Amino acid sequence: MNMTVEQTAVVTRPVIIQGGMGVAVSSWQLARQVSLTGQLGVVSGTALDSVVARRLQDGDEGGHIRRALAHFPSPAMASRVLDRYFREGGRDGAAYRPQLPLGLNPRPAAIELALVGNFAEVWLAKEGHDGVVGINLLEKIQTATLSAVLGAMLAGVDYVLMGAGIPREIPQLLNNFAAGLPGELTIDVADATRPYIASLDPVELLGDALPELKRPQFLAIVSLHVLAAFLNRSEQFRPDGFIVEGPLAGGHSAPPRGKMALDDAGQPVYGLRDNADLAAMTAIGLPFWLAGAYGTPERVADAVAAGAVGVQVGTLFAFAEESGLRTDLRSGLLHSLNQDSGQVRNDPRASPTGFPFKIANVEGSLSEPETYAARERICDLGFLRTPVEREDGRLTYRCAAEPEQMYVKKGGEAADTIGRMCLCNALLADIGLGQMRKSGYVEQPAITLGQDLSGPERLAETRPDGWTAAEAVEWLTSSLA
Repeated sequence: MNMTVEQTAVVTRPVIIQGGMGVAVSSWQLARQVSLTGQLGVVSGTALDSVVARRLQDGDEGGHIRRALAHFPSPAMASRVLDRYFREGGRDGAAYRPQLPLGLNPRPAAIELALVGNFAEVWLAKEGHDGVVGINLLEKIQTATLSAVLGAMLAGVDYVLMGAGIPREIPQLLNNFAAGLPGELTIDVADATRPYIASLDPVELLGDALPELKRPQFLAIVSLHVLAAFLNRSEQFRPDGFIVEGPLAGGHSAPPRGKMALDDAGQPVYGLRDNADLAAMTAIGLPFWLAGAYGTPERVADAVAAGAVGVQVGTLFAFAEESGLRTDLRSGLLHSLNQDSGQVRNDPRASPTGFPFKIANVEGSLSEPETYAARERICDLGFLRTPVEREDGRLTYRCAAEPEQMYVKKGGEAADTIGRMCLCNALLADIGLGQMRKSGYVEQPAITLGQDLSGPERLAETRPDGWTAAEAVEWLTSSLA
């Protein structure tokens, strides 16, 4: 087993970074097609353990996951996952089986499923070409980060992107894993009286099956130049570049600076203080890309003129044929665009994380009050749970989207549960993997998009039936030709 760190290959910096959206909305199919154009295709690294487990239970249509796992470094580990979850011909109407959560000290089976899930998604995105592929992770989902990063690196991921927090420990984690050393991550625990450190040892997990790993480039997603400057101060924290994300970007966004104020529609109000100083970003000296309302050819040119390498674009690619969104949901969104009726709300309460979260108004989704009210509150996936230290020193986990009495029993405030959505289940429903309950209730979707729809609206004028990822890239880069 060779423990020499393989240096990251020097690659041409992409102008377009396709955003890492939802749970597998940024699918391997989408990322692969973007990568084939010479730009950076990105898979979403959120909940890929659930994604691979449920796809296997649905019979692994096309055999893609099994094809990827045939290349997993540990055949024994891959076989254990297949034996546990694969169902020839699918579930035949049964509910998806429960899976073990990734807590601070996860069980081996949970780690193995996460490794395999992240490996498969990245491997499939990279299959058969030499383009670059990244994986997008959330700092808020800390307990899943170690296994997600290692699984992606086993598949040769080229970039790791992370936002929704301050990802200061990721550069060192990548260094350690690339050297075959244990990786560590400090876990934020509410009411903690001591530090909590999670660790993962590649050698212990894979032994002689551990291949030589390359260190991927790390791009920190930040909202302000101040955070970028902070991360740049220390070689230990310093990323390889930044994605500067504005308030209009989809998914989670940073709250406004200062005291939260809401407009007449109940959305957070952002001001000049919430805009990054691009001159200050340039002065830092690291490459950066701009995100949030940069989904048109003119805005790509604006970003490059302002000193950025390029842009990150998500929403335009969510509409692409290769995105992981259910076909009916994508068609409905396209219809809304063509009717000029698409709306996206920045909801300050929807996400259990406490970060504002963009929700598209879609019929039959949790954006409708009656659909939201019809769902029984349950937290059975737990990706957005917060670890909490109890008075006896033991850990528990709580989520503001779980039943109110359970949340309060774990020390939470009842007021914090109002309006929260179970994004874990909803985002899996977005891609056709919604759970069916014993009552017969099927989990409903909640779609996140950016609030600037000008890019999709304009492209829909000439392509009302939709577009491919390659067509989106060609259009975005047309102003740079």
